[in-house]
Amino acid sequence: MNVLRMRWRDVGFLHWPVDPAVVARTLPPPLTVDTYDGNAYLGVVPFRMADIRPRGSPVGRSFDELNLRTYVRVDGHPGVYFYNLDADDALSVRLARRLFMLPYYPAEMTVETRDGTVVFRSERPGGDAPTARFDVTYHGDDDPSAPAPQSLEQFLVERYRFYAESTDGTVYYADIAHDPWPLEGGTADVRRNELFDVNGFEYPAGEPIVHYSSGIDVTAGVLHKL
Repeated sequence: MNVLRMRWRDVGFLHWPVDPAVVARTLPPPLTVDTYDGNAYLGVVPFRMADIRPRGSPVGRSFDELNLRTYVRVDGHPGVYFYNLDADDALSVRLARRLFMLPYYPAEMTVETRDGTVVFRSERPGGDAPTARFDVTYHGDDDPSAPAPQSLEQFLVERYRFYAESTDGTVYYADIAHDPWPLEGGTADVRRNELFDVNGFEYPAGEPIVHYSSGIDVTAGVLHKL
């Protein structure tokens, strides 16, 4: 049963390939690393969460969000595992933590969109999590299209389940639904990115693989204990 509806807008996907062992040591059992051509991936995803509303509600909320994530499997089911989700809406942070067990943290964000180029800045002020700053400009470079089957793009973005670990170590999951991503190759200028450091990772070598999407409508289901 779907419990939330929303639209994800002006989405930047920045991915770095890493050794699967780097990711494996951070995952709670029974999650295992999902790989593509032998690589695990760490992804930083800035975007606008627009018009998020409970099922049947005529009123929604909108806020900016930034997350660090990786890709996992459990009993053959692929999904996303989040290390942090920073958002500039304190109420939504509290609700997401309570309802979906996700590691949301409040942050101060400014986002400007000019002729298809997004300037996204975020600063988590600390408190119950370390201070984390992020500053990037990104945009798409191509005509949007759905990711090709078995491609790296499909591996990175077509994920329809997320996993979360509660403070007592219990792992939960919820399913989401949406059409295939209208995805473009992209360009990004990352001026500051402290998300790896605050989550215990060394900064990956090389430039990120960048994709962009103008947006997609999404529904999210109820949370289940794994």
